[in-house]
Amino acid sequence: MHKIIEINGEKFSDYPPVICFINPKHEHYGLKIDWLKRRFKEGLKIKLLQMENDQKIAGFIEYIPGDYAWRAVDAKKYLFIHCLWVYPNKNKNKGLGSVLVDEVIKDAKKQKMNGVAVAASDGSFMAKKDLFIKNGFDLVEEKDGFQLLVKNFSKKPTLPRFTNDENVLKKYQGWHIIYSKQCPWVARFIEEAKPIVKKQGLKINFHEITSPKEAQNAPSIYSVFNLIKDGKLLADRYISTTRFLNILKKNKI
Repeated sequence: MHKIIEINGEKFSDYPPVICFINPKHEHYGLKIDWLKRRFKEGLKIKLLQMENDQKIAGFIEYIPGDYAWRAVDAKKYLFIHCLWVYPNKNKNKGLGSVLVDEVIKDAKKQKMNGVAVAASDGSFMAKKDLFIKNGFDLVEEKDGFQLLVKNFSKKPTLPRFTNDENVLKKYQGWHIIYSKQCPWVARFIEEAKPIVKKQGLKINFHEITSPKEAQNAPSIYSVFNLIKDGKLLADRYISTTRFLNILKKNKI
């Protein structure tokens, strides 16, 4: 048995795992909290799953109306899932991911949305497409290693689509990091990387995405992290500072 806990601004301190399992004592823990407080006004929801007789959180899901999605998607009239985690490994393959997805489906019906959409990937830090297909989602688009999946309720919908344009990358000559604080691991990395860049005298331009519109027009589908050199995307999700330095070295900066 399990229970679902919906998070709001007053409950952050009671449920630290809502910040993607970053240690609440970490100096950059609060970066996503600031981001979340603004997003709640746009309809964002976070729901935690807690197992019976266990105070630890087994998983969580974060979602928002598609108009305000922080991915390179056009998903108007759909709820859009940002993140879904089940943790640790002992809790996986028990149907808990489906329980969380069902929470979004029920909420979408309640809000009279056209359905639910999500961007999936076989890469790290994102849920895999199989979970959503198992829950009645259809694959509507594949691009750049990502899959866009939709569970549709409407008979004549305008289906969600990816919006990233490869031509956007060409605008970014030199080194650029385009990021948002939607992912707390990315937000933490930025604060750790900036002193490294300054100390080594590197010329890297940092651009923070500060609105859903910017996120929906980001150079990569994941949106929240883009490491670019001369129009080429070198990384599109969280990396460690060690990997960051290795990328810089490999590209002879």
